[in-house]
Amino acid sequence: MPKSLGAPRPEGGGRLRIHYEESGAGHPMVLVHGWGVDSRRQWVDTGWVAALEGVRRVITMDCRGHGRSEKPRIQSSYSYGAMAEDVIAVMDDLGLERADVFGYSLGAFMAVWLLGHHPERFTSVIMGGIGDETAESAAAGPRIAAALRAEVPSEIGEPLGRAYRAFVDADPTSDREALALSALQMWPEGHPLEVGGAGLSDVDVPVLIVDGEKDYPYILSVDRLVSAIPGARLVTVPDTDHLSIVAHPRFKEAVLDFLSERG
Repeated sequence: MPKSLGAPRPEGGGRLRIHYEESGAGHPMVLVHGWGVDSRRQWVDTGWVAALEGVRRVITMDCRGHGRSEKPRIQSSYSYGAMAEDVIAVMDDLGLERADVFGYSLGAFMAVWLLGHHPERFTSVIMGGIGDETAESAAAGPRIAAALRAEVPSEIGEPLGRAYRAFVDADPTSDREALALSALQMWPEGHPLEVGGAGLSDVDVPVLIVDGEKDYPYILSVDRLVSAIPGARLVTVPDTDHLSIVAHPRFKEAVLDFLSERG
């Protein structure tokens, strides 16, 4: 059943409305989607909820600025740390002391923040589509924001901007200004060791990281993240990039195998 809660606003002045849904039964698992999509587009349409609800109580949430959740127009609201606290708020609303968390892309950066700052709340952490931004990829943030703020797509002169605009416009729930602000905030923050902080070296939580073999630039640096987290396991999926890996059977197989080991 769809639900919403009021998550604390980091800037004060009331609470943000965060939408979430539940299905399945068993140990709880929170799924956190990527940038520019909602939980349905990321997890339902790609078959993930169907694959997981037989072994977990699946909780899907729309991150702030996305889907059916509130979309603040304050850039600082979209730091990875501020967004990650919404996961804790969802768990608290459900009365969950601990849960698995599975984040992809934006959701993976939120998950690494949670792992470094609230490891006691999680029984396992799965991250997909994560690694370091380069100077070049981080510089895409302002270009993406400019494309989202263009009055009409025909004003966008570069292929990168046109591609991101089309990706966002494919979702009728998108708020282009909220996503522009999030791009400006998040792209420069895209360094998972810094996002997770010093606490990553002390965690005692099973961790699985999955990246596409052609997911550039993340695949070039993901080994640094794996090495920084005690016992973390890396799976790379051949012939996949940041988008094509999401619904790939090998990705689902790796996650389900990891979960079966946990029980």
